[in-house]
Amino acid sequence: MAHRLFEGKEHAASYWKYRISPSDHLIQHVINFVQKQRTGPLSVALDVGCGSGQGTVLLAKHFESVVGTDVSPAQLEVALQHAKKPNVTYRQCMAEELPFADSSMDLITAMSAFHWFDRPRFLQEVYRVLKPRGCVALLNYTMDMELEYPDCSLDSLNQVCKEFYAALIPYRNPCLGPRSIDLYREAYNSIPYTKKEWNEGVWVKRPMPLSSYMGMVESFSSYQAMLREDPQKAAKLSQDICERLMSIMKVTSAETEVVMGVKYFYVLACKNGPDDV
Repeated sequence: MAHRLFEGKEHAASYWKYRISPSDHLIQHVINFVQKQRTGPLSVALDVGCGSGQGTVLLAKHFESVVGTDVSPAQLEVALQHAKKPNVTYRQCMAEELPFADSSMDLITAMSAFHWFDRPRFLQEVYRVLKPRGCVALLNYTMDMELEYPDCSLDSLNQVCKEFYAALIPYRNPCLGPRSIDLYREAYNSIPYTKKEWNEGVWVKRPMPLSSYMGMVESFSSYQAMLREDPQKAAKLSQDICERLMSIMKVTSAETEVVMGVKYFYVLACKNGPDDV
């Protein structure tokens, strides 16, 4: 079954504020793959599990039309509040029951969402909805994000980050297993398409206030689970981690800008066409 999380209005708002989206460079990897498989203009893309739409809008300049779908009304409400691309629309639906015609999409993406789906059922829907030689892109990032700050020991800084992540492991949803990357590698191996690509080493680096890094980790499902179980414990963990990071950086404000590095991995695959073996 699919797992329904991130549906509260406050959590949806924090998604838009703190969650990172893939870089244009990473999206270009996807577009290059699609263009190698298809001829002519790219008509329609579908972003499944779009959340508040940060990734969905990145597809807009490459396609005539883009549709983002999510099961959460609160997430879609935030997406619509920030909708500025005239060729992007949103619909509420389950990932495993896509309300689109057979062979209607050039590209289907799931950005940091595939691991929450009923994966076999979703991949069956992907096969149904993709055009011949249409493509699917499953993107996600690892939890071991890294911070950089000038004249600061990266080892000391990131040791504190590792302790932050380790404290959240007991609250990790069991459906994800020890590492979500294994679920994506399993999908890559199981997808019965002739042309496919696996990459687990694309780094995206972004400058942001330290407070935004903290906000992003606090938006993780594991932190939210700790927050529900023991709000004081979660708040103390965040405060302690932030204070230790600021101490290493020798700063007094959480609004100090750092560079956060995120390691992405992805599956790209092209549905076989009539002439493919």
